[in-house]
Amino acid sequence: MKKTAIILCGVLFLQNAHALDLTLNDAVSRIQTESHDLKKADANLRRARAGLDSANSNRWFKIDGTATYMNIINVENPGKPLGIALPADVVGASGGMIPAFMEFPSNIGMAGATLSLPIYTFGQIGNAVDAARDAIKMAESGNELARREVAAAAAQMYWTAKMTDDLVKIAENNLKASKDAERKLTSAGRANRLNLVKITADVAAKEIALSDAEFNRDSAHRMLKILAGVDMEESLNLIDEFPNSFVALDAPAALESNPEWDLFEYQAKMFESSARAKRAARYPTLGATASYNYIATHTDASLWNGVKNQSAYWGVSLSVPLFDGGSARANATMDAMEAEAVRQDLDKSKKMKSNEYTEAVLKHAHLRENFGRLNEARDLAAKTAQISFERFAAGQTSAVELSDVQAALAQMDMAVLNAKFNILMSEENVRKLGAK
Repeated sequence: MKKTAIILCGVLFLQNAHALDLTLNDAVSRIQTESHDLKKADANLRRARAGLDSANSNRWFKIDGTATYMNIINVENPGKPLGIALPADVVGASGGMIPAFMEFPSNIGMAGATLSLPIYTFGQIGNAVDAARDAIKMAESGNELARREVAAAAAQMYWTAKMTDDLVKIAENNLKASKDAERKLTSAGRANRLNLVKITADVAAKEIALSDAEFNRDSAHRMLKILAGVDMEESLNLIDEFPNSFVALDAPAALESNPEWDLFEYQAKMFESSARAKRAARYPTLGATASYNYIATHTDASLWNGVKNQSAYWGVSLSVPLFDGGSARANATMDAMEAEAVRQDLDKSKKMKSNEYTEAVLKHAHLRENFGRLNEARDLAAKTAQISFERFAAGQTSAVELSDVQAALAQMDMAVLNAKFNILMSEENVRKLGAK
């Protein structure tokens, strides 16, 4: 038996030695790295930056190159080349220098390039660029909002797992106290049958409570491993402990700004700029254009043996939309109404988030105040349990009373632990809602 116990202790020691030490900061960092929401937010930010590059590209000149080869077909007589038969007197007068049939070049090759440059677009490009910049700011605010949400969720997951660890310890201590009472009751030779049945039932109930606590701990650890990207076979050792005291929050009394407000503000500006850009589609567009072409023609496919020439031009162009059926106005109106809807969302968010922030700050102060009184009550429960155990050892009280006192102490331990968890979560909520 001793050898078996030593072996089991060695196995447990090796398992703990290979456990992954995880602090709160480590957990938050790992979960943020693994977060799909943050990866999506980063992708949205990169997409918004690419949108700005696309909008800015419309400011600069564009060059399009073309290369064309054509073979002209004699539709009336596909088997013969295109040409013209010259009068006999013309051929004779030329002394045979001019053929009786003059063939037209039926093979044409052309290569060239065209340059176009916008000069003035009455705000189409400028407002589109402003909208793209606002989209980037909106994506950055969304990224910050997602980062805070994930950080708060990660902290909640860490402290939840840590709380399940401590609940297992409370359940173990509670069970140990009942087993000690049972052992003392049976070894003293004065066991009352009712007390013995009561303490035995109490031990069985507390064994079930311990089993439930261990199950909940394992479930919380599994979820933490999934979110943090930790191998499921690896055990966790949560380093950070619940604090025993809490200081007042160094936070403004009222919420000054919030990433969600910034997101709505930039989104509204983006729609407003987009509306101006679409409204400008009703106005003329002034641009510059230039072109160069190289042309080669011949009666067969050997173009380089034929006639070659070049052509080029440059100039300015004015494009005037005459009638679009109201499309530009309708599109601009849709974006303007989107901006109005977003501003309504912003106004609602300011009211709700301000109230949520105020409630979070007040709740933290309220929980801190109650925490001191709760600790005093827990100390009194511990003293009561100690006195009851001493009276039980002296035969002055029953196992029923001892069990009730121990259960009350365990309940107070869980209440203190729950209060610590709630205070930490209120701190995280204030941090999540606060200004940058």
